[in-house]
Amino acid sequence: MRTRLFSVLFFCISFLFCQEKYPKDTFRSPVDIPLILSGTFGELRSNHFHGGIDIKTQKRQGLPIYAIQDGTIPRIKVSLWGYGKALYVAHPNGFTSVYAHLKKFSPEIEAYIKKEQYRKKSYEVEVFPDYGELEVKKGDVIAYSGNTGGSSGPHLHFEIRSSVTEKPTNPLLYGYEVRDATNPTLVGLFGYPLSEDAQVNKSTKKVQLNFAQQKDGSFLADKVTASGTIGFGFNGFDRQDLAANKNGVYSVKQTVNGKLYSEYNFETFSYGETRYINTLIDYEHFGKFRQRIQKCFKDESNKLSIYKSLYLDGKIPVVEGLSYSVELLISDIKGNDIKVIIPVEGKKEPLIITDEQKGTANFIKANKPNSFDLGAAKVYFPESTFYKDFNIDLKKGQDTVTIHDETVAAHRNFTITFDVSKYSKQEQKQLFIARLDKKKEPRHYKTYKRNNTFSARSRTFGTFTLAKDTIAPTVKPRNFKEKQWLSNYHYLSLSISDDLSGIKTYNATLNGEWILMEYEPKTKTITYNFDDKIAGKTQCDLKVVVTDNVGNSTTFEHTFFRK
Repeated sequence: MRTRLFSVLFFCISFLFCQEKYPKDTFRSPVDIPLILSGTFGELRSNHFHGGIDIKTQKRQGLPIYAIQDGTIPRIKVSLWGYGKALYVAHPNGFTSVYAHLKKFSPEIEAYIKKEQYRKKSYEVEVFPDYGELEVKKGDVIAYSGNTGGSSGPHLHFEIRSSVTEKPTNPLLYGYEVRDATNPTLVGLFGYPLSEDAQVNKSTKKVQLNFAQQKDGSFLADKVTASGTIGFGFNGFDRQDLAANKNGVYSVKQTVNGKLYSEYNFETFSYGETRYINTLIDYEHFGKFRQRIQKCFKDESNKLSIYKSLYLDGKIPVVEGLSYSVELLISDIKGNDIKVIIPVEGKKEPLIITDEQKGTANFIKANKPNSFDLGAAKVYFPESTFYKDFNIDLKKGQDTVTIHDETVAAHRNFTITFDVSKYSKQEQKQLFIARLDKKKEPRHYKTYKRNNTFSARSRTFGTFTLAKDTIAPTVKPRNFKEKQWLSNYHYLSLSISDDLSGIKTYNATLNGEWILMEYEPKTKTITYNFDDKIAGKTQCDLKVVVTDNVGNSTTFEHTFFRK
């Protein structure tokens, strides 16, 4: 196995040195329908950049997915969330293509993965076939489109990565055609005072700028008066011709009096840095309004490698008495763009709006570990959990504590630990740590129980509590009844749900033998395909055991008949 891995690595490195950076005529389309996108590469998502393109599948599942080039399959993964059913194909030219949210794989691959699922007795599996074990040819049907994992609707998530670095690159750089003659859309424009002595339009706080579209299509902002070091940001999106989806833009360029101050694009990025998206956007604004403002300047804590050019980190020192013309060029990958012109006059004026920092009793030093005792619970923030120092708002309680709000981003997990010594051992079994949502409903967090302490990890602030779950999950048949003949049925389907802590495990047997039931959490269903041919008897005794996250369990037993 190790020898084969070295062979694969050597093979990929050899081709990387002689390949075209982005070969335009090598890869075919992964689908045989026109490419219409619901998501673009690098699009701003929650805590990450989108690593591929989302291809619309006409609101249907089951469309054939094709290998874009000859290759071998190094990885197959089936998970409840994330990419759902995902397939990876390594190609001889040093690239790996990724196909996600699949409904099922082609027959050979499906048989391979089902064998592993039955061996492990688990729906969720991840396998790494040996090099050459599962080979495909360009144009082979390798899977069928679906809606598995974290997908919110049927589509194909498609990526092209470097086989060596695993960095994703924008698939539209490889010659794929998407109809797009539509310019990006500018929604909002903002000015930021960045230095201690800075002001923008008589304010030491961020200000929204007025702008209007000109006859030539460009946008002109009202004149800005400013002093000190300032920066700009915008809120906008892009659309393709045949889709109404609000997608991400490809590149942003900022010039000041004709000099390039900052430029970044979404040609590629590293998955290891993707959480630094929270430094590219104005996260406080996002936490309050759920709108992502992209900064045209680079914060000190920003470690992203997407920048092609930086001068003074994109920050603009404004001198009183001088004038500046700031231009933003916001483009999509097809070269459609909008120009935004911001006239700036260096002028210090009497302040109307000041940024009064809210003081609290607790202060976070971002480059040091921090811990706080909240009475019922303790919270620990490892070093570099946060991007900058700030005053943190903490509220104590008996079984409920509040940790700041959603206007601050955490780069790493912090740990919250509750003391449960006042509860009996039986009560402790039914308790778990939960975070209250906007409706004050508890949402289960994976709870680690050790003696009289419960702990959970989170990257999200909010109100945390100890919740109690005493009700077992429900299990109901969806397409069959007790003692029914099912000879003409292709599958069995049941609904499983839990009212509070959520489903942790489910296990199904037919005549005492384990069977694979595919779980779809979005529809709360588990499904068994009769093609697996586990049942060899006319009378079939089905047993399903479903357990929630605190151990409450339900056993469902039914008998049916089948020839």
